[in-house]
Amino acid sequence: MQVADFITQADALSAAGEPFLFLIDFEMQQPLLWLPHEASSEELLFSINGFTNAPTSLPEPKEIALHRFPMSITEYRASFDQVIGHVQYGNSFLTNLTVKTKIELNTTLQDLFFRVRAPYCCWLRNQFLFFSPESFIKITNGKIRTFPMKGTIDARIPDAATIILEDGKEMAEHVTIVDLLRNDLSRVAADVWVSRFRYLEEVKTNHHPILQVSSEIIGEILPAYKSKMGSLLMELLPAGSVSGAPKDKTMAVIRSVEKETRGYYTGVFGYFDGENLDSGVNIRYIEQQGESLYYRSGGGLTARSDWKMEYEEVIQKIYVPLD
Repeated sequence: MQVADFITQADALSAAGEPFLFLIDFEMQQPLLWLPHEASSEELLFSINGFTNAPTSLPEPKEIALHRFPMSITEYRASFDQVIGHVQYGNSFLTNLTVKTKIELNTTLQDLFFRVRAPYCCWLRNQFLFFSPESFIKITNGKIRTFPMKGTIDARIPDAATIILEDGKEMAEHVTIVDLLRNDLSRVAADVWVSRFRYLEEVKTNHHPILQVSSEIIGEILPAYKSKMGSLLMELLPAGSVSGAPKDKTMAVIRSVEKETRGYYTGVFGYFDGENLDSGVNIRYIEQQGESLYYRSGGGLTARSDWKMEYEEVIQKIYVPLD
């Protein structure tokens, strides 16, 4: 579907109060839209904060084994140095650098969908599975909220919460993204403010629990966008937490360094129920390429970033959230 067609259809459906599902890629070149009855569970499985098309009959549970084969330190360092070069030159204050890690699983992505626990889960046949903890935007009663997530640490580390909340680099990165998202919301909303700043959530994984840092930003949707969800979404994309600041120049940095499109990874997925909207950022993402699987992960880089710590973070983010 062309972007113009997506905007036209999504705007028309939202104006009529008709529900729809949507999936938008990071480059905003291949948006998809489904009416709820069109979403066959044989092709698309989803769960959005409990709203799901998954059948009640579940596959037999088994122990999940995930083996990862990270890119070499040398290869990561080369990409890191390229990004930092752009930061030092002034092309970007913060760039989200992502990488692909080959993995092996002892189950199919379709079966894994039923085992993972996350607010936003989506499986598309022969393409991907993601289980994202990060909201993009939520719209209820004329208010729009966004929840930028920046900062991850191993929860087993003594005083992990204090360490990440008091880390200067992490603070600077989070402040930059909150400021970017606040400005983004101001394009479609009025009276935008930060309602919660740097709160912590714990996620259980197949390796160990981790802590993640988020903030919440709220605004009142402008009248011009209240019945135009397609236009609103495209005005806000790509998501600031997985791109960077300033957004346009940073997108050019990402294209230059990553050297391939992200596709639906770090795009957004969500549901408009006829009145309210809920959506997530497509992270914690396993991509299928033929018989091979790749886990895509990343992190924000600033002038204060340490390449060794950033390399460890992208590996730490390769996990499966289980009960």
